[in-house]
Amino acid sequence: MPTPELLHLRALSAVAEWASFRRAALAMNVSPSALSQAVRTLEQSLGVPLLQRTTRSVAPTEAGKQLLAELRPLLAGLDAAMANVGQFQTEVRGTLRLNLPRSAASLWLEPLLGGFLRAHPGIHLEVSSQDAMADIVPGGFDAGVRFPEALPRDMVAIPVGPMQRFTVVATPSVARTQGEPLVPDDLLARPCIRQRFPSGALYHWQFRKAEVVRTLNVNGPLTVDDQRLALGAALGGVGWAYVYEAMAAADVKSGNLVQALADWCPPEPGFQLYYPDRRQVSPALRAFIDWLKAAQSKH
Repeated sequence: MPTPELLHLRALSAVAEWASFRRAALAMNVSPSALSQAVRTLEQSLGVPLLQRTTRSVAPTEAGKQLLAELRPLLAGLDAAMANVGQFQTEVRGTLRLNLPRSAASLWLEPLLGGFLRAHPGIHLEVSSQDAMADIVPGGFDAGVRFPEALPRDMVAIPVGPMQRFTVVATPSVARTQGEPLVPDDLLARPCIRQRFPSGALYHWQFRKAEVVRTLNVNGPLTVDDQRLALGAALGGVGWAYVYEAMAAADVKSGNLVQALADWCPPEPGFQLYYPDRRQVSPALRAFIDWLKAAQSKH
């Protein structure tokens, strides 16, 4: 029996892990057809089917399960050995794929891009900014960024960036005409710019003062799915918007917008970077984490 090639064994492991030729091909940066051919070659060399394929799914056969049970620790050990040798390189190379909401991309990541990529010219950073919660493992991402309450439980998470605070803003004209809200419930009688989650649910505005918490389903003439659209609409005089304070800071400072209910909007924990704890952290992700820690220690 010929000795299987390492590439064929990695192909089998990847397809079994992702339960999809397409997603496994994306993770390995090869074509699905090339991945399928590698698995077929391995099956032919061993003389047994290793994957059971249907039009909707792919799963290991009994022979495939037995092989994978012994193969995965060996591949993990090989990856660890290669990573240890890679530490002697003067320059980290590879692709780093991140998934994060649009707000985190603009408020947190955007100011960091230039510094990180200048520090690591061998890394290619690919960013997917989307507000819909993505499963980063099937999606082929190395890591994601979310607020703590939205994190999957089986992930390693580290805080990144400062505390975040929401604010209620409108133009001075709207504040004069409609009257500035003094307590959160005053907003129920004022035009507000609502926001809808990718799931279809409307976002309820949240306020907290000492032990009192208010969650409001506001009303208004406009519903958007992006905070920058909400901010732009507020600048256009549509009504009151509920956005990140950092996003509105320049317009508040210039006088284009006024803030309300500041004492009802305390700072909250900021974004967190998360990644699977069951997989080897890639050198590119490790370099990103180390760079973030170093950058944060300077502030």
